[in-house]
Formats: sequence, C-alpha cells, structure tokens
Amino acid sequence: MFIPLSYNIRSLFVRKATTLAAAFGIALVVFVLASSMMLSRGIQQTLVSTGARDRAIVLRKGAETELASNINTQTSGIVMAAPGAKKEGGTTVAAREVVVVIAQEKEGSEGQISNVQVRGVEPQSYVMRKELKIVEGRPAAPGTDEAVIGKNLVGNFAGMTIGNKFDLKKNRPVTVVGVFDAGGSAFDSEVWVDVDTLRSTFGREGVSSSVIVQLESAASFDVFADAVEHDKQLGLDAFREVAYWEKQSEGTSIFISAIGIMVALFFSVGAMIGATITMYSAISQRSREIGTLQALGFSRFAILVSFVFEAIFLALFGGLIGTIASLGMGAVRFSMMNFATWQEMSFSFDPSPAILIGSLIAGATMGFLGGLFPAIQAARMSPIDAMRGA
Repeated sequence: MFIPLSYNIRSLFVRKATTLAAAFGIALVVFVLASSMMLSRGIQQTLVSTGARDRAIVLRKGAETELASNINTQTSGIVMAAPGAKKEGGTTVAAREVVVVIAQEKEGSEGQISNVQVRGVEPQSYVMRKELKIVEGRPAAPGTDEAVIGKNLVGNFAGMTIGNKFDLKKNRPVTVVGVFDAGGSAFDSEVWVDVDTLRSTFGREGVSSSVIVQLESAASFDVFADAVEHDKQLGLDAFREVAYWEKQSEGTSIFISAIGIMVALFFSVGAMIGATITMYSAISQRSREIGTLQALGFSRFAILVSFVFEAIFLALFGGLIGTIASLGMGAVRFSMMNFATWQEMSFSFDPSPAILIGSLIAGATMGFLGGLFPAIQAARMSPIDAMRGA
C-alpha cells in the first residue's frame, strides 16, 4: 500500500518559501541547459540549411574551408566538365567563387571590430541558390563595385545599409545596392560582390576558393566526386554541399553545447543541494507525520517512494518553469564567431521537442538525486522516535 500522492503535493504547498526556492534553482539549471542546446541546434540548422544535397562544392585537397582553398582557372574548368554536373544549353550550371574575411567596424560600437565574410560570385551563383531572394534594393551588377548584403548584416556594421559604402580593402569601397534573405542560412551573414572585383581587390586573379556545381540529381554526386577526385594531379576534394556546411557547424555547436553543459552541471550541484536541504528540512518538521504513517501500516518502502516522489514533483515543477522560460529564447538572435570561418554570424535559438523533454528529464533527475538520501532517512526512522518528534 502506497501513500496517496495528494499528501506530498499538499505538503509542498504548505512550505511555499522553501518549495519556491528549490524550484527556482532547478528552473535555472533547466533554462541554461535547454537554452544552450537550443543555440547549438540553431547553429547546426543555420549552417546545414546553407547547403543542398543536389549541389557539390569542390575544394583544394586538404582544405577544410573555402578560406583555405585555392583552385586555378584551368583546374576549375576540368571540374565543371566532370560527369554528373548539370548542363543547360551546353553550359554547366556552376560557379567559381572567392571567399575572404574582412575586418569591419560594428555600427555604433565606437571602434569595435568584427569579421565579415565576403563572397565573390558569378551570375550562376544566384541561379543555383534559389532560396536566396532580394528583399530590398536590387542585385549587384556584374563587373561593378556594387554589393548585396545578407539581412543579418543590416545595421550591424558601419556602412552596411542600402546606398552606403564600405571598404573591402583600404581605398577599395563598394556600394550596397541590395539586401537578400537566404532563408536563415549562413549566407544571411555574408556580403556578395562580383567575383572579379574581389579577385582584383585582393590579388587573387586566376584563382577561386571553390567551385560550386549543380548536379543532375542528388544521386549523381558519387559519379561526380569519383571523376573529380580520380586524377590525383588535380589535388581536389568534392563534398556534397549539405555535408560541407554540416561539418562547418561542428566546432561551434560542440563548443556551445560543452559550455552550456558545464554551466548547467555547476548550477545543478547547487540545485540538488537546495533540493536536499528542502527535503531534509521537511522530514525534520514532519517526523511525527512519518511516525503516524508507520503506525497506520505504511511500510518503509512506501515512505521512501513517497518522499522520492515529492522531490521529483518539486523538480518537475521547477523544470517546467525553466522549460517554458527557455521557449522565450526562440525570439532571440545571437551573434558570435564561427570557429570554422572566423566570421561573425547570427544564429537563433531553435527549440525542439527532444531538447525540451530532455531538459525536463534532467530536472527530474536532479530532484531524484537530491531527494533520495532524505527519503532514505525518513524510511529508516524508528516509529517510536518519530512519534516523539526525535
């Protein structure tokens, strides 16, 4: 026979101050844990959504990012002729792109500098990225010193609004003529300019950072990759675009998750101590009740289960508050450095049922661990000593 659950719930409401203090500690842990997991997921979603399964990206062998890659014009021509690449009107649907990172002053920051990634593109770059839409202004004209910027850059960096200018390099300004929305992908934190403008500015004539190729279908990737990587003299690696961007998210998302878990672990120790103190205090105040329960025939195991449930219920109450609070982070955008590209990017907190349920379970686990030893003490009480209030 088990003790009615209403007994434990009622006892928690009687001790409002200690119950709320312990619940707040657990809520804080759950909030931190859920928020860090949501940001990690947001980073992955932002970068993975940048790629597509039916597009390939080709880099110099051994280069893990576009920044570290160089492919000369002759080699990129061979890539674009590889089997599996989509052709329209006898022309391969592909683009040679150049990627650099520039230091740019933050808007209204009084000299604070951060990194912005600039991508030199060809007209086909826009054709392939169908998810990219110009939402303000117009596209940059090929062969000009014009630029379009991702929506996340607007107002965040000096000169990055339509009609204004900023320097790619000293005395090499470009004029912002448009703003694009790339559907929440990494491109939303990039500047796009004409590829030849970027090459001449940084002395990169005759080379590209990467070659982006539209495949005939997602299934054509293996044929394309085999052809590109078969000739060892070319020294190239081909990646499915979605896999490339997924890899770019690994370092940053792991870092955020690790920091969040570490902070949550430190906080969880305090939360469990708080839950333990709350339960020990409850037991010392209710020793006569425990003795009465034993006199009524409830077993030691029933008392143990009752007090463990009380601690878990307390933790679930706090965990639910923390989980609900973490949902508010879904409306927040967070700027930080991407460790793969060393550019500042904007990410959002992306909640999921798995994260919310997992965080709630973590809170319940803290309640169980915090309440177990006090519950064992309650179950071991001598009926006579308990009735005396000893």
